[in-house]
Amino acid sequence: MLGISVITFALSNIATDPIGAYITDRTPVSVIAEIRKAYHFDDPLPIQYFYYLTSLVRGDWGLSRSMSNEPVTGVIRRLFPASIELAVVAVLFQIVVGIPLGVISATRKDKALDHGSRLLAISGTAIPVFWLGLLMQYFLFYQMKLGGLPYLPSAGRVNEFVLLAHPLKTITGFVLIDSILTSNFPVFLDALAHIAMPAFVLGFAGLGLITRITRSSMLEVLRQDYITLARAKGLPERIVIYKHALRNAINPTITVMGIVFGNTLSGAPLVETVFSWPGLGRWAALAITGDDLPAIMGFVIVAGFIFVLVNLIVDILYSIADPRVRLG
Repeated sequence: MLGISVITFALSNIATDPIGAYITDRTPVSVIAEIRKAYHFDDPLPIQYFYYLTSLVRGDWGLSRSMSNEPVTGVIRRLFPASIELAVVAVLFQIVVGIPLGVISATRKDKALDHGSRLLAISGTAIPVFWLGLLMQYFLFYQMKLGGLPYLPSAGRVNEFVLLAHPLKTITGFVLIDSILTSNFPVFLDALAHIAMPAFVLGFAGLGLITRITRSSMLEVLRQDYITLARAKGLPERIVIYKHALRNAINPTITVMGIVFGNTLSGAPLVETVFSWPGLGRWAALAITGDDLPAIMGFVIVAGFIFVLVNLIVDILYSIADPRVRLG
């Protein structure tokens, strides 16, 4: 995290004058001088970085120009639940579909299912997320609605009219969780419909990676002697595959999950923009186009922290998935 703060600070000073986030064309020259003094912009860079780091620790991350000068920390608190909810659903989709698909591909090596899963994996890596999002909107929203068929919502997190008819009590900030906790099932179903397309698009690229890693790891494990012994003892194939083979092949997949979650966050700005999802990714995209430096730096810091946290969780999961691993 310290390294991330150094990099974001250095790049922000290289890209533009930091004072640009605090002034406009109508700001008097005398006020500009006061701002430079107040924020230490005239001090040497090491001194500026010290004050920048101090402000980060205090929670003073500046003002977001793309959000009408709202404090960056306030914007993050407000938009964070939507982004995490979308990312978690996307990763769950990758895990629930990718791991079984990788297992099936390994156990059906060089057969039709194997070729199909590998084609799906390559497609997930090759197709740009924004193009896939627009394509799904065209078919699953526009064409379905035009034909009078059930369709998926193309934008937003939940329908405002549904919220008016069934007000949702905010507990955690996550619409799906809050609607379950309060037994507000109309809002839950509507939120589920809204998140379906963006979560699929966001998770599609990582799905291919998880499928390929699971497949290659399973193929290696299935060639081991203890798998041959388990089959020779007459154990059911389901027990051999899911209890003995998958348990020993899952560690590389767990490693990839941490990387996939980070890649999911990096793709969020495009997906959230396409689907008008009110999250940090869309805010970051607005900040980039509007040269909103404090917002960009705030997003990078938050994304970096989440990535570090997820990798810590992955390390802990090693010991759960494989008893041979011991945390030092």
